[in-house]
Amino acid sequence: MISFNLRCAKDHEFEGWFKDSASFDTQIAQKKIDCPVCGSRKVEKALSRPNISSSRTQGAAQAEAARKMRDTLREFRRKVESTHEHVGERFAEEARKIHYGETEARGIYGEATGEEAQSLADEGIAVAQIPWIEEVKDN
Repeated sequence: MISFNLRCAKDHEFEGWFKDSASFDTQIAQKKIDCPVCGSRKVEKALSRPNISSSRTQGAAQAEAARKMRDTLREFRRKVESTHEHVGERFAEEARKIHYGETEARGIYGEATGEEAQSLADEGIAVAQIPWIEEVKDN
């Protein structure tokens, strides 16, 4: 496995893991890689910083990386909330209705237990569990 730092056309940076460099080249050529924040398929390799630093600068770099990840997850949450319907605890039920054509297809989000999520996946219904980062409130 190989890891690349990637960046989309809107400057969102994220990490991608691939079997090898050729797998990355194939997926990028087929536009199969998209930004987890905005969905852009215009993705390129970003410069990787060499890991030559003291423990103090490594700690600062890790803190900065964690901050960027939280910011990215908050932005992703805002995107989901503004473009999808919140169905709460009815998520599994609504996902099945959409999958089986019993209701209109639309983007939804909500809550599901691990067992419900596994059951949906077993039925071939695509679901993803997303860490839901709370918005930072100004004091």
